[in-house]
Amino acid sequence: MALLQIAEPGESTAPHQHKLAIGIDLGTTNSLVATVRSGLAETLADENDEHLMPSVVQYTADSIVIGKTARDNSVNDPMNTLHSIKRLMGRGFAEIQATANHFPYEFSQTDSAVPRIKTVRGDVSAIEVSAEILKSLTTRAEQALGGELTGAVITVPAYFDDAQRQATKDAARLAGLKVLRLLNEPTAAAVAYGLDRGSEGVHVIYDLGGGTFDISILRLTRGVFEVLSTAGDSALGGDDLDQAIANWLIDEAKLDISHNEQLHRQLLDAAKAAKESLTDAQQAEIQLTLPDGEQWQATLSHEKFNELVDPIIKKSLLPCRRALRDAGIELDDIEDIVMVGGSTRVPRVRELVEGFFKQPLLVDIDPDKVVAIGASIQADVLAGNKPDDDMLLLDVLPLSLGLETMGGLVEKVIPRNTTIPVARAQDFTTFKDGQTAMSIHVLQGDRELVDDCRSLAHFELRGIPQMVAGAARIRITFQVDADGLLEVSAREETSQVESRIQVKPSYGLTDNEVEAMLRDSFDYAADDMQLRMLREQQVEADRVIEALQAALQQDGDALLSQDERQTIDSAVQSLIDARQGESVEAIKQAIEDVDKATAEYAQRRMDASINKAMSGHKLEEFE
Repeated sequence: MALLQIAEPGESTAPHQHKLAIGIDLGTTNSLVATVRSGLAETLADENDEHLMPSVVQYTADSIVIGKTARDNSVNDPMNTLHSIKRLMGRGFAEIQATANHFPYEFSQTDSAVPRIKTVRGDVSAIEVSAEILKSLTTRAEQALGGELTGAVITVPAYFDDAQRQATKDAARLAGLKVLRLLNEPTAAAVAYGLDRGSEGVHVIYDLGGGTFDISILRLTRGVFEVLSTAGDSALGGDDLDQAIANWLIDEAKLDISHNEQLHRQLLDAAKAAKESLTDAQQAEIQLTLPDGEQWQATLSHEKFNELVDPIIKKSLLPCRRALRDAGIELDDIEDIVMVGGSTRVPRVRELVEGFFKQPLLVDIDPDKVVAIGASIQADVLAGNKPDDDMLLLDVLPLSLGLETMGGLVEKVIPRNTTIPVARAQDFTTFKDGQTAMSIHVLQGDRELVDDCRSLAHFELRGIPQMVAGAARIRITFQVDADGLLEVSAREETSQVESRIQVKPSYGLTDNEVEAMLRDSFDYAADDMQLRMLREQQVEADRVIEALQAALQQDGDALLSQDERQTIDSAVQSLIDARQGESVEAIKQAIEDVDKATAEYAQRRMDASINKAMSGHKLEEFE
C-alpha cells in the first residue's frame, strides 16, 4: 500500500531535504564563500585547499583568469589585471575620473553612465568583473556541495547606497545567482558571533578590510539584531597600510615610480608581505629588484612600522566616536568588540582599538572568514532549512531619505539610522491655485538644502483635480526593503491618482562621499538651519506676494482708495526688497507689515464675498 505524503503548503514533501544555500563575502581584496553543513557554518576551499580567493580578474586575449593566478600575473600585466573592483561598483564616469589616479586602468569614453575599463578582451564594467568573481565562487560551492544552489546571501558594506547595492544585485544576476538577501557586512559578523555565543547586549563591529572601514553598533536581544548606528571611512584599509610602507620604501630607495606600474605593483606586494610578517616577527627583511636590475634590501622594524601606520589606524577612531554618539551609548554599555577584516590581524590595530574602547576584543573566529560565515547562517535560514529559527536582522539606513520642497529645501521622510525594512508616508499639498501636476524629487543626505544632498530620482504625479492652493492632499510613501533598496509612490487622496518609481540609479555615492555628507551635516548644522529658516521665509514671502497681487488685480481698484492702494503697494515693495536679502527677521517683519496694511482690504473682500453669496436669497435660508 502506497504511503500518502502530506505537507503544509509551500513546504517540501521531503522533510529532511536540505536546500543548498551559500553566503558570499564579496570583498575588495579577497572573497569567500561559506555554507552550513551538518549544523556547522564553514567556508569552502578550492582544489588547492585555499579558502580566500583574491578579488582579482585578469583578461587575456583568449581567457579570463580569476583569483590567486590573476593576482600573481598582475606585476607583468597591470593594465589587464583588475584589483579592488569593489571600489568602482555603483560609481559614475565623472566620479571615476576624479579618482582615476588611484587606478592604473584605462577607461573608455562611452554614452553609458556606467564606466567601462579597456582590456585586451574588450571593454568591461565593474559589474561584469564582479560577476566573474561570483561565478567562480558559485562553481566552487556547487562542486563542494554536489548540487544546484537555491540562492545566496551576499554581503555589502554598511555604507553602500542604493546604486551600489543594485550594482551588486546586477552582478549576481549576471553570474546566474539568486540573491536571497543583501546583508550588511557588520551585521553578518554579528550573526556569526551572536548565534555561536548567545551573548545579548550591545556589540561593536570593527571592520577594517582591504579597501574600506566600517564601524557598526548593534544590540542583540532574544535573537533580534538591531543596528543602533553605523559609520565608516573608505580612506582606510589594508591597501592604505601597504601604501604607507611602499611610500617609505620609495623614500629610502630614492625611487621614481611615475609611469612604471610594474615597479609600483612590486612595491605594494613587498609592503604587504612585510606587513604580514610583522604580525609575529619584530622586523621584516624587504628585497626589491630595481629597474636597472640591481637588488636593493631594507629592514623594516616593528617600531618603524607602528610609526608609519599609526596615523591611518587612528583615523578609524573618529567614525567610532560618531557612531557612539549616534547610538546614544557610553563605553561602559558595550559588551565586546568584534574584529572583522584581515587588517585587524595587525597587532597595532588591536592595541589601539582595545585602548580606545577599553573592552575585550573578539578574535576567535578568523577575521577574514567571519563575514562569510555569518552570511551563510542567514542564507540557511532564508532557504528554509531552519523553519523554527526566530532570528531577526534589523539593519539601518546610512543616510536620510527625503523630498525637495519649495525654496530648494529638503523635507526628510526617513531619517538616517532608521531600521529597515521600513515604510513612511507624509502628506504634501499644492502651492498654486489650479495646480494639476506635481514634480517629485527624491533625495538622499542629511543637509537642509537640495544642492548639498544626492539626487536619487525625479518623477511626476499628474491628474490632480484643480483646486485652490493647499486644498489637494498628496500622500508620498517611501518604502525601503530589507536590501536597502527604495521605492517611492505619490497619490492624491481625493481622486486616487497615483504614480510610483523604483529607485535604480546607474551610479551612486562612494563610501567616502557618504562619510563626507555625514561629516558636513554635523559641521554645517547651524548654517544649514539658518539657511532653512531663510528659505522658508522666502517661500512664505512669495506666497503672500503672489496671493496679494492676484487679489489686487481682481478687485483692488473697486475696493481701495488711491491712498490705500499706495500704502499696500509700498508694503509689498518692501517685502519684495526684503525677500531678496538674507535677513530672516527682515522678511518676517515685512510680511507682518503687509498683513497690517491689508487687514482692512481683507475685511472688505470678505464682506463683498458674503454679500455676493447672499444676493437673491433671504436671510432665513441660511438659518
